[in-house]
This record gives sequence, structure tokens and C-alpha cells, in this order.
Amino acid sequence: MIKKTLLAALSLVLLASCVSPKVYKDLEAKYADLKQENKNLARENYKLSKANTAAENELKQLKAAYDEAVAQRDNLQAEYNATKASLDNLKSSYEALEKNSSRAIAENSQKNRELLAQLEAKEQALEAENNRLEKLKRELQDRSSRVAELEKLIADKDAAMTALKNAISSALTDFEGKGLTVEQRDGKVYVSMENKLLFSSGSWAVGAEGRRAVEQLGAVLAQNPDIAVLIEGHTDNVPYSGNGPLTSNWDLSTKRATSIVNILRENREINPENLTAAGRGEYAPIALNDTPEGRAKNRRIEVILTPKLDELSKLLNEN
Repeated sequence: MIKKTLLAALSLVLLASCVSPKVYKDLEAKYADLKQENKNLARENYKLSKANTAAENELKQLKAAYDEAVAQRDNLQAEYNATKASLDNLKSSYEALEKNSSRAIAENSQKNRELLAQLEAKEQALEAENNRLEKLKRELQDRSSRVAELEKLIADKDAAMTALKNAISSALTDFEGKGLTVEQRDGKVYVSMENKLLFSSGSWAVGAEGRRAVEQLGAVLAQNPDIAVLIEGHTDNVPYSGNGPLTSNWDLSTKRATSIVNILRENREINPENLTAAGRGEYAPIALNDTPEGRAKNRRIEVILTPKLDELSKLLNEN
């Protein structure tokens, strides 16, 4: 993280020395926004993971306590039954001895009183244990319901993202085999477009076929207003050598990401607040840069679609 921050700072210094103050301020503001967005996503992901783990741990503890209470209740019930059987036997003996010996009757009466006291204590303990068991059962049911609700929300989000992935794949089927892929992983949908579909070498102007692909993607995004859209520009590790206002691959990747955002913004049904552009330069490759094929895969635009987690956050903040 420190290395990335230093690289970002160095890029800003280089930009400050090579571009106008306005462009520098714009880039600096975008960098700050992206950095904050990254922090927010990391914080949200950590919070959800921590809450889910805590809920599962609490559920396990309640289940263990419930099982222990059931075992204790069963033991008390067995002791109660044994004590009652002893009392019944003594009553029978008492009735038999009552005719023969007043002394024996007195002894049996004392034993009966002691057993009755023990039986009463067992009954009270059993009632208390049953009450504790009932309380644990209610807590277990409440916790299970909350975990089930969390799991349902997560499953619904996953199902929605699967439907979105299928809709995008269907809309962009004409571009299969032309450097475009659609994947779903980690609860997000990734649309990757190689630069050969979008840009000429060293340029950030989108070609006709690439524009058509982006517009068709935008048509699907317009029907999904609850999706955050991050557009990342990526390059290979060959240093930028073109002329003009750009100074590095990072500049070029940022320009290309912004070009995609501008095309999506032409669709007025897409909320601009859902769009974020980011330049990653050569620092997030998906293949080795030591072959032409690997470098071609690294030169790409990635559109990362993330579901908004407002409902999950609200549920986690309850109680």
C-alpha cells in the first residue's frame, strides 16, 4: 500500500510539472475520490465479513448452550423419576410397616419427609432449567432468523448479479472472440475489453465497433440503477512514447477509462453518481508481459459492477 501511495504521489508530481494547474487539480481530485472509494469498499467488505463471522459464532455458541441445557434437563428428569420411584417404594413400605411398628413408622416418615424435600428441590431445579432452556431456544430462533435474513439478502444479491451477468453476456454476444469477456466472481461482475476492440495504439479515442460495445453495455446498466460501475484502464509495461499531453502509461490508462465513462454518460438513464473512472497503468496485469499475447491481454478496459449494499448495512446496524 505504501509503495502504491508513493507511486501515486510521484505521478501527481510528474503531472503537476507537465500539465496545466486545472488538469492537475482535476486528476488530483479524481485520485482522492478513488482513494476514498477504495477505503469505503474495503471498510464495507471488512464490516460485512466481521458481522457474518460474529453471527455464525454466536449461533454456534447458542446451539452448544441449547444442547447442554437439554442434557441437563434430561439428567434432572432422570433423577426426578428415580427419586419418585424411591418415594413410591417407601410409601409401600410405610403402609406395610404401619401395622407392625410405630418406630419403623417414625423412621419411614422421616425418610419420606427427606425424600419429599429432595423431590421438591429437584422439581424447582427442573423448572428453572426448563425456563433457561426456553430462553436459550428463543434466542437461538432469533439469531437463526437474523442469520437466515442475512443469507437471503446475500443470495438475492448474488442472484441479481448472475442475472446481470447473463444480460450483459446476451447483449454483447456479437463481440465474443473479439477481446471481450464477461465473468462473475466475488459477488461482482467483470466486463473485460481488450484495447484492440476499443482503441488504436497510444490513443484514447474509442473506435466505432468499441463504441457500439460500450453503448450496448450501457443499455443494460441503465436498467440496473442499483449497481456501482467502476471503469479501470490498464496498459502493458511498455513505456508510453507518444507525443502530446500524456506523460506515462498511467495517464493513458486514465484517459481511456474516462473515454468509456463519457460514452456511458451519453445514456441519460444511467446515473452519473454510479460511475467511477480509474487508471491503473501497468500495475495490475493479468498475464506476463514477456510475450506479445500477454501484453495484448494486459492492454484492456475492465468494467467492474458491484451491487449496492444499503440493505445489508441497515440489517447489520439493527440492534
